[in-house]
Amino acid sequence: MRRSGRFGAILSLAAVAVPGAVRAESDPRLTGLWTLVSYEVEVRTDGSKAPVMGEKPTGYAYFTPENRLFFVLTGEGRKPAGTEAQRAALLGTLVSYSGTFRTEGDSWTAKVDVAWDPKWVGTEQTRMFTLEGERLRVLTPWRVMPNWADKGETRSIVTFVRGKD
Repeated sequence: MRRSGRFGAILSLAAVAVPGAVRAESDPRLTGLWTLVSYEVEVRTDGSKAPVMGEKPTGYAYFTPENRLFFVLTGEGRKPAGTEAQRAALLGTLVSYSGTFRTEGDSWTAKVDVAWDPKWVGTEQTRMFTLEGERLRVLTPWRVMPNWADKGETRSIVTFVRGKD
């Protein structure tokens, strides 16, 4: 079985095992595995944009038919940590969360129940999206992101291509 196939199968099983999971129909345009292509952040104060996760970040988004989503996004060039400070620094190159979601038009709102940053647990995260063929472009609202809070209000522009699960 290919790596992405195992990933999708594990996430599908996890969705079934989560108590209280939403059992409504998912937006079929989103359902399935998406592979991260780019992660760019725009700074509200000056309009500057930067690939904060590097030129070649890695990661996946997975949307189940039962309306559960999973995001694991990592920065380019991550290395194993040998010290406590290096382990802490790795959090700046990781975005990971899961929750149930609902769609409305070209946006979804996730009710986060697991996250790399505990402040996100119990929150609702809304994302706007556009689909062009096999490409999913995601835009966050303006907010202070935990990973680059020093930049003030930012929004993320995250691009995926449909994966093979």
